Amino acid sequence: MPGSSDLQAPTASISRTRREARNGHRGAAILLTGLPAAGKSTLAQALHAELFALGAQSLVLDGDALRGGLNRDLGFTEADRWENIRRASELAALLVGNGQIVIMAMIAPLIELRELFAQRLGEDYHEVWCSASLAVCEQRDPKGHYARARRGEMASFTGVSAPYEVPLAAALELDTGHGSVETCVARLLDWLGECRVLPQP
Repeated sequence: MPGSSDLQAPTASISRTRREARNGHRGAAILLTGLPAAGKSTLAQALHAELFALGAQSLVLDGDALRGGLNRDLGFTEADRWENIRRASELAALLVGNGQIVIMAMIAPLIELRELFAQRLGEDYHEVWCSASLAVCEQRDPKGHYARARRGEMASFTGVSAPYEVPLAAALELDTGHGSVETCVARLLDWLGECRVLPQP
């Protein structure tokens, strides 16, 4: 039985450079990180829609969707949280290598977890902090998770019984607690031009 050291990825028949030239933009992985209910998924879908309208090749990797499918065998132990991020980073790397703009909406609560993305994706990785406060997120509570966590019904819930470590060097900070979705998306699009993922006007 061959081990992982015996495996060799095949050479791509179409290079990333050619794909990016056809797409008209660079491949990139954008992590929208923040507390539960900070607006990550809403913002990811709104950005995806705007990129689609521009003709860009993009897609959303949502943390809840991944845990409901690819990562449904994982729980919320420390080991499972690491594996969740590892799998997401590998998937993102495959997509970015094909010239896609990958929008990841994931809590990724610890700095060392987010570092896994940085290590795997290198210069293609861009960290965006959705900085809505705990008070705002708990007031929103669209899934009722904060209320359940406060009652002790959900263990290791980020922001209540598990920590969220604020990014120390995010590429961009968005105040999703007070700024509108439209304002945040506009800023993201400007920023993607500034860092030359999208072509500048």
